[in-house]
Amino acid sequence: MTDFLDFVDLCERQLRLSGVHEGERVAIVSKGDERLDYADAFMAAARRLGAPTYHVRLPGGSGAGGSLASLQVGATPLSGNPAATEALKQSDLLIDLVFLLFSAEQMDIQATGTRILSVVEPVEVLREMFPVPGQKERIDHGVELLRRASELRVTSPFGTDVTYRLNTFPVVPEYGFNDRPGEWDHWPSGFLFTGGDEDGVDGTVVIAPGDIVFPFNAYVRTPITLTVEHGRIVDVRGELDALLLREYMASFGDPDAYGISHIGWGMHERARRTSLAVDFKGIGMEARATYGNVLFSTGPNGELGGSNHTACHVDVPLHGCSLLLDGEPVIVDGDIVVPEMKAAQ
Repeated sequence: MTDFLDFVDLCERQLRLSGVHEGERVAIVSKGDERLDYADAFMAAARRLGAPTYHVRLPGGSGAGGSLASLQVGATPLSGNPAATEALKQSDLLIDLVFLLFSAEQMDIQATGTRILSVVEPVEVLREMFPVPGQKERIDHGVELLRRASELRVTSPFGTDVTYRLNTFPVVPEYGFNDRPGEWDHWPSGFLFTGGDEDGVDGTVVIAPGDIVFPFNAYVRTPITLTVEHGRIVDVRGELDALLLREYMASFGDPDAYGISHIGWGMHERARRTSLAVDFKGIGMEARATYGNVLFSTGPNGELGGSNHTACHVDVPLHGCSLLLDGEPVIVDGDIVVPEMKAAQ
């Protein structure tokens, strides 16, 4: 009971950060038997704040479980259930325990002004990566730099040299809480991203030993060299790791599986790149949000307003890279060099 009450306290802190106040409507969506303790904790926390709350529990099925290994992005148990979707639209804040990211239902709910906070990581990860003081301000500085840029370039000692033209898509911050109507965020996080023009990404990406490929949930041991032309992967070269990635992407039978999705960088100083090696749990947000990593992504870009809705989504946190905006360095060899964005010492 003590552990549950501690979790309620943590959820209350999260709701306060997310701007929940008396009279605001908080909805919770879950599926099957997954994360029912999370739903109970959030309902108790919302009641403490005087916020009316309700829980929509869907049948088990498609969507994120405890791992991205089985995730078919865009497929959720809300699909074909318009009544449930309409019920969720009536909320001011939706706590998403299913992981609706990339789905049409997510976009539909956000369009009404409902803000969404996805919460699917284990409690210990939520606690350890709770937003730290100053994190939002540092992310916001990165957002402004990225919004003003027309070109993003990533290089690395391992051979990466890829350029993104930035003319089309918005910049999306992930603060680890959500007080912005109509927006999506994820607890835990500490990250920002955008997308290159759909035909405007060109160059070479080398996934080096020690980088992580999601949804494989594994560190790469042999380099994978991707050739990107006009926003598409046209070649995947290397040894076993490259073979596995090539076969995985081909298994979808979808040309859009080779499209380039979002690009951004991590800014959470508590996140550990080693978490996958020592005590991996959840869906890997620690590795994605690690301070100074560059997150390279392939597949769907619908959450940015793009046209790619493939179910094949690959995230690769790249370590030791340099990232430049219009030729000005933001990250050098894995270290954030912009003073306003550096982690507190």
